[in-house]
Amino acid sequence: MKSSKQNYCLPPTKQEEQKLYDYLLQCTQTEAPAKVIERFRHLFIRGTSNEDPSLRLALEKIVSSPNAEQEFKFFLSRCCHIIIDHWQLQPYLQEEIPELIAQFEYASPPAGAHSRTSRKIRQLVQDFTKSEQYIKLRRLSQLLEKEQNNNTSKCLGDLIQHYPFLHQHCLLSDNSSYEFKRSVKRIQKKFQRRYELDLSRYVTYRVRLVQTVRSYKAANQTKIPKEAIKSVSNPTLLSDRELDLAIKQYFGKVEKGYSYRDLSQNFLNNLARSTSYKSFKNDLYEYLILSIDSQSDRYQFNQKLYRYLQDILVDYHSQQLNEFLLIRTCTQLFQFLVDSQINLDNDLLINLITHLGETKLIGLLLKIALLCSKTKPYLEKKFCILFARYETSTQEEVPWLIKTLENWQIASSIHFGSVDLSLLKII
Repeated sequence: MKSSKQNYCLPPTKQEEQKLYDYLLQCTQTEAPAKVIERFRHLFIRGTSNEDPSLRLALEKIVSSPNAEQEFKFFLSRCCHIIIDHWQLQPYLQEEIPELIAQFEYASPPAGAHSRTSRKIRQLVQDFTKSEQYIKLRRLSQLLEKEQNNNTSKCLGDLIQHYPFLHQHCLLSDNSSYEFKRSVKRIQKKFQRRYELDLSRYVTYRVRLVQTVRSYKAANQTKIPKEAIKSVSNPTLLSDRELDLAIKQYFGKVEKGYSYRDLSQNFLNNLARSTSYKSFKNDLYEYLILSIDSQSDRYQFNQKLYRYLQDILVDYHSQQLNEFLLIRTCTQLFQFLVDSQINLDNDLLINLITHLGETKLIGLLLKIALLCSKTKPYLEKKFCILFARYETSTQEEVPWLIKTLENWQIASSIHFGSVDLSLLKII
């Protein structure tokens, strides 16, 4: 009787799921990737594996459970990650991961199955390919693919490799394993280091080019030989001119002879003058609108921003500013500026880009992030939501979003990364 009560308290398919997990882990640890993929394909893609009757019976119980439509996607995702987590630990096996995930592209149709269980497996796998869990796996596959030529990429989603700050938000979920989280962080750091190194090299090249041009002009020589300086490719998807403007914007002086970092530090240093949270918000408004040309404020953004700020945490107006209020205010501003779904007109972000341009829009967001670096991940999560919303769009359809992401990556690398742009000070 006691045993029966214990079994009743356990999820009905827990033992069966664990049996499949143990089986896949053993295969992954002892067999070649091609063999593991073959076993995976027979189990889930075709739904025809019968090499071990006990495995077949366990899978049958899983797909026949009352909650299969809701729970199978989590089970199948876990099966994939058991294999992925092991392969991630060995660099020479990482290239096999996209091949594993690609199996879902060849999933057999349910109608062609010869048994009820196979038909149910195929249907659930088909449903899985429409889930958030599969989308994250597909992004991982795109990230791990061998170097892509971005000029031939068609969808925005193909650029996931290009934006390290999106990796964790786009690939991880609350139930991601520790091993997978660690792997994604390692991949993110690798791509971020590469990007920052490429950006530093490009800046060094541009500085040397300017110096070379000056020296040749000083010597009254108008033609510069190609071999005088080795060119370095632009590491972004912006034009050379757009990249140069972005670097100057985020690194140089932008307002009254001050850089963005200077402005944020001055503002923070003067916070003691704010006697209350309400007065802080008034000062914050003035700090932010310096980036906005009131002469061209045709869509009344300044008024919208002021009203929105005044409505944030009104119950705290009489309190002194503290870290909690600073963090909440910055995150609320990011939501207002980036998450257009909270706006009735649903186009605030597009209007900001239209009137300010992507470079100044990112400058505005940067001013907020520099006040409280703890809110930077929140902003990048909002960018991830935007990325996911337009992921299947062609790059030609969303040039504004690509330019926005490019500009943030530059600004973030300059102010929160380790990119060295010190050479710019000499020109």
